[in-house]
Amino acid sequence: MRKKIALIGGGQIGQILAMLAAQKEMGDIVLLDIPELENPAKGKALDLMEMAPHGNYDANIIGTSNYKDIEGADVVIVTAGKPRQAGMTREDLLSVNLQIITQVAAGVKQYAPTAFCIIVTNPLDAMVYAFYKLTGFPKHQVVGMAGALDTARWRAFIAMELGVSVADVAGTVLGGHGPDMVPLPRLTTVGGVPLNEIATKEQIDKLATRTREAGTEIVKLFGKGSAFFSPAWSAITMAESYLKDKHRILPCAALCEGEYGVKGLFMGVPCLIGAKGIEKIYEIKLTDEESAMLQKTIGVVAKTAEETKL
Repeated sequence: MRKKIALIGGGQIGQILAMLAAQKEMGDIVLLDIPELENPAKGKALDLMEMAPHGNYDANIIGTSNYKDIEGADVVIVTAGKPRQAGMTREDLLSVNLQIITQVAAGVKQYAPTAFCIIVTNPLDAMVYAFYKLTGFPKHQVVGMAGALDTARWRAFIAMELGVSVADVAGTVLGGHGPDMVPLPRLTTVGGVPLNEIATKEQIDKLATRTREAGTEIVKLFGKGSAFFSPAWSAITMAESYLKDKHRILPCAALCEGEYGVKGLFMGVPCLIGAKGIEKIYEIKLTDEESAMLQKTIGVVAKTAEETKL
């Protein structure tokens, strides 16, 4: 029997998630949107079914607005919510998207209570915290797609700056999904060579700043809406590690209960994702400077969590 992937939200990210999941033959796919957008969701699902002969994949893909159709899903990826517009911060989105995530949490809790849940909706740190609180799911079952995207951007910008293959860039980004995230140049390598041996301090500082502001950079270019290709692939990478028990170590917004001195907050940290969900959080020994930066981002994450009033 095929696995089942439920995608809550049929917008830009949702439809790309559906295509990637189909191409990777990860399972059957349910693309769920609000009743007013049910027909577009059905149209996208049908379009993807019609692509299958050339895409060379087998999957049953449906569009719906009925949460009963996600029943028994193995993975739920939540992208539902209003996108960030130019001039908006992620925090500006909190009140409207909190209402949406509340409805989503109720539907998932009723029909897919054992699913591995990946939250993409912004403001990410607050939305994954809210989803966790509203569902009451165990911590290994709920995660936010933050660090995976932030680290991908960090690696991409390094490759672009140095003119090297992105496949040879290794590194990680900690903290909240916003302008206070913490790239770690000290632990970043290019083909095994430490970044600080092949890039100047000015280059590294510029790359770190661009990584922190990457989401805003794209929002400004679009004028309306936010990134969709890179978030979709980041979430699919996480889902695939769970479904295939790949034991990938990926930076994700996981619930910390003492790790990095954080208690009861979701924050971007290196996680092992396998068939049991978030199976382990790895702690990195940080320098005093890195620890200070992390404390700053923890404060921001704590504030957004408090604003959910959950």
